[in-house]
Amino acid sequence: MLPFETPSIYDHLPRFVFKMPRVVADQKAKFESDELFRKLSRESEVKYTGYRDRSQEDRQIRFQSGCREGHIEVAFTTTGTNLQLVFSPCTNGYSDGCDFEKEQGKVHITSSFIMNGVCVRWRGWIDMERLDGAGCLEYDEERAQVEDAILREQIDRYNQRLRDFEEKQRAYRAQQERHEEAETETKRKRTDLSPEHTSSTSN
Repeated sequence: MLPFETPSIYDHLPRFVFKMPRVVADQKAKFESDELFRKLSRESEVKYTGYRDRSQEDRQIRFQSGCREGHIEVAFTTTGTNLQLVFSPCTNGYSDGCDFEKEQGKVHITSSFIMNGVCVRWRGWIDMERLDGAGCLEYDEERAQVEDAILREQIDRYNQRLRDFEEKQRAYRAQQERHEEAETETKRKRTDLSPEHTSSTSN
């Protein structure tokens, strides 16, 4: 195995690093046509999946603690899809993503994230004793527009770099051709001025 500092042929190649886009080109179309999204967009049963090796009482405490810290793990029971929900930490029983006050014995949660290249919002509730409830995924139009703008800018930057590279390649090839023509011309002149060529011409 070569040491890390050893230069390789790849060090001399042009660096075209195209970061994997966070979202697909047409998020809404994928959300509406993808079979998984269609299933998850219908409200269905969910369960809290954290600390399954602990007692129910311990899990209840850890669930409420996770809600206040701004993160919990849930799964759609119909599809087995597991999600790590992240939202604003909850203080005094309420935050933008977590509400203990809306309904007695339940916590209502909203969490936005990118799933399979689509901006979505998880919206649902979980019973604080049973640790199950209901939820669904919604298409997050506002965040999708932001990510679309980032994607377009990323593609534009990449295309510009590609155009710059191709222009440099063309300029380099033209320079090489001029250099080769100059060398050919120099060789021809040397041949014309060589003694052997001169004597053969005079004869």
